[in-house]
Order: sequence, then structure tokens, then C-alpha cells
Amino acid sequence: MRIVVLVKHVPEPTAAWSFAPDQTLDRGAVAGRLSELDEYAIEQAVRLVEGGIDAEITYLTVGPQSAKDGLLKALAIGGAKGVHVLDDAIHGSDSLATSLVLAKALEHLGFDLVLAGMSSTDAAMSVIPSMVAERLGVSQATFAGSLSVDGTTVSITRESDTATAHVRVELPAVVSITDQTDEARYPAFRAIMMAKKKPIETLSLADIGVEPGAVGLAAAATRVVAVSSAPAKAAGTVVVDDDGTGAAQLADFLVARGAL
Repeated sequence: MRIVVLVKHVPEPTAAWSFAPDQTLDRGAVAGRLSELDEYAIEQAVRLVEGGIDAEITYLTVGPQSAKDGLLKALAIGGAKGVHVLDDAIHGSDSLATSLVLAKALEHLGFDLVLAGMSSTDAAMSVIPSMVAERLGVSQATFAGSLSVDGTTVSITRESDTATAHVRVELPAVVSITDQTDEARYPAFRAIMMAKKKPIETLSLADIGVEPGAVGLAAAATRVVAVSSAPAKAAGTVVVDDDGTGAAQLADFLVARGAL
């Protein structure tokens, strides 16, 4: 079985982000890391192999040169190789273009099961797995809280506020993994060093058959027109109940703001 895990190198969530003149994120000016939610998908792929599934795990990423760091982190957790789609024309691509690049890369590589985090920690749109499945014309199972593979069938459980759904789809398929699954293991130092020796293939848009005009900022269906810092938080109102009027003060506060 060929398992491909989609991974993304994202800006550090706690860092101060800066933006280029074209209103795209200046990734070179902020530290990055492997998207934390992708680590759950990586862990599930590794556990499938450890559980006896005869499979090779490949990690696929799209992004600038720094995106290779995400592949190295994934390979330190487990897996055989990484693939990096690197092309200047991709800069500024939206989710539609990104899903196109991923789908074409997957067709180029070949796959049976594609795993992905339920969302990236920067954009948090939760749409890429479904878009990729639609472009590939294969089954999809989203927001998996658990995952198993039996022959050519993938089974997941999906938790909602009111029920637990059990979903089965036939391979080939795309499955998105939630943070309800087991957290990814922390790779040992030896695994981190060994990851640097694992093969990472670099592909261009030409290699996967994508025209440069189909991606990038000029082709994006959405565009950021302005960016501004969030306003500083104002001081809160403290209700002190030292004379028995605290409840009345709180009620007056809520009434004044239309909450009651």
C-alpha cells in the first residue's frame, strides 16, 4: 500500500507575523514549524505500518525552501521519504490552487491512502482534504477520530456534539485526521539525525503538469487587500461585591450593553 501524508510548514503561531507589500505572509521573516495538526495524521500513518499494514509512507508538502523542515520533522517520526513541490510560481496561491498542486503531485506519485490533518494551524480552513479528494475523484472520510484499514476498506469514527458516526470507504481514499487521535510521538535524537539521510525529492510545477498561470497570486480566487494589527485590549470592568450590591452592578453592566 502507498500511504501519502500531506504536511505543511506553517509560521510559528506565537511569533509576530509580518506581511510583504503584496499582502502575502512574509514567511522568510518569521520562524516556522510543522503544522501541529498534521502530526496527528503522521502518527496514524506510522501506527498503521507498526500495526502490520504493508505500506510505504511518503510525505508531501508544497511551499518555499523552508517547507523542507516540515518534511524532516515528519520523517523523524517515521516514514520512508519526502516530496517537496517547490516552484516560485506557487507564491500567493489560495486553497483552490494549492489543492490543484497537491492533487497533481499525488497523481504523479501514485497513492492508495492519503492522510492529512483536519486543518492547518495558520489558515484553519479545513477544506484542502475535501478539495483534493474531489479533484482526484476518490472517496473521502473527514474528521476521523480513529482510523483502521482492513484490506481495501478504510474505517473511521467521527465524533460530533450529538453522536459518534462510523464511516467506511473503499481505497483509494483521502482521510483527514482530528486531534482526537493519539498525539504524535516525540522523535529521539537518533531518529532526527536519521531523517536527514532519508530521500527528499523536489518537484517543479512542470514535473507534475501544472501550468504556472493556474496558480499563484494572480490566479487566486481570494485576495487580502489590507492587513492591520488587532487593537489593544481595553481594561476590563471589575465588579467588587463588598457591600452586597455586586449582583445589581453586574446586572446594570449587562443591561447597558444589551446583554439582558
